[in-house]
Amino acid sequence: MLKVFCAPSRYTQGPGATALLGQEMANLGLPGPALLVAGSSAIRLLHHTWAQTFAEAGMGYSVFPFAGECTAAEVQRGVAAAVATGARVIVGAGGGKVLDAARAIAADLALPVVNCPTIASSDAPCSALSVIYSEDGAVENYRIYRRNPDLVLVDTAVIAQSPARLLVAGIGDALATWFEAKVCVAGGVKNMRGGASTRSALALAELCYRTLLADGVAAVEALRSGQPNEPLERLVEANTLLSGLGFESSGLAAAHAIHNGLTTAPGTHPYMHGEKVAFGLLTQLLLEEQPKAVVQEVLRFSIAVGLPVTFAEIGIPAPTAALLAAVGRRATQPGETIHNEPMPVTAGMVVAAMDAADAAGRAMRAGR
Repeated sequence: MLKVFCAPSRYTQGPGATALLGQEMANLGLPGPALLVAGSSAIRLLHHTWAQTFAEAGMGYSVFPFAGECTAAEVQRGVAAAVATGARVIVGAGGGKVLDAARAIAADLALPVVNCPTIASSDAPCSALSVIYSEDGAVENYRIYRRNPDLVLVDTAVIAQSPARLLVAGIGDALATWFEAKVCVAGGVKNMRGGASTRSALALAELCYRTLLADGVAAVEALRSGQPNEPLERLVEANTLLSGLGFESSGLAAAHAIHNGLTTAPGTHPYMHGEKVAFGLLTQLLLEEQPKAVVQEVLRFSIAVGLPVTFAEIGIPAPTAALLAAVGRRATQPGETIHNEPMPVTAGMVVAAMDAADAAGRAMRAGR
């Protein structure tokens, strides 16, 4: 099997980066007019900067307000808007679901895509895939595309204004990267691009984990105090770039499959992707019977930055056996990434590991 490493054509990060968006696009030969697929917060914060940067680049643009969920219907609505405005490039600005929708719209029209995350809540910006949800918020499928974004531009001055919970959710998503990557590499399974992992991808996944442990608490404190610092810059890079390259070029395993299972439980819908992935990671570690020291390191760090570690903290304080069975069935359906684990995994094994994760989280919270 050939090794395959994938990445965006260019990654640009720093305070005030949005002001250079038009210039960066022009430097890459990305033409206008552009369709900006944007969340409401991005529109509120950046509409003046967009007007200036696109004017300076001599590039026309229009804004498509994202409705909030990356569904097949929302993607088709965006496709229609792009066709109507004659867009030649799609720019996504906002959170992970906005960027997923932008990539899907661009792929449907065979157009280049630029991703401008305004929060660091997931590792979606650098990837060549979208997670498509149903109208009621459950994961339906992954769409895999031929190429990664042409440009990922991360304005850390904008991210520094976002709620700390969003950054913490990104930490939860990134926290799983190293553990899932190791499973896939050890098992020789295909990554998200259909090839084997490279050593560089695995090294980036490990660097992601080490950066989280070293800078996570300080970065969250910086965001809460409104005082951006170097730990926050490094943490944003870990959440966005290191995690994105690590997961896509190495692969996913149980943590993300369990997230997908959890989306079938209505109580979890108000909780973010990374929050559910964090609980999925704890479940994965116990499913794999990882050493106690590893589980406790992840638990202590999760609690220190504010990630959920119990059922109650992801919206299901008293889950019924039927609900957990449904989660287990969804997590283990054919084609799910949980089957990258080194042993056959059943729905019952997932339920038992989730129960164990909840118990371990409650024990750590209680200081036991």
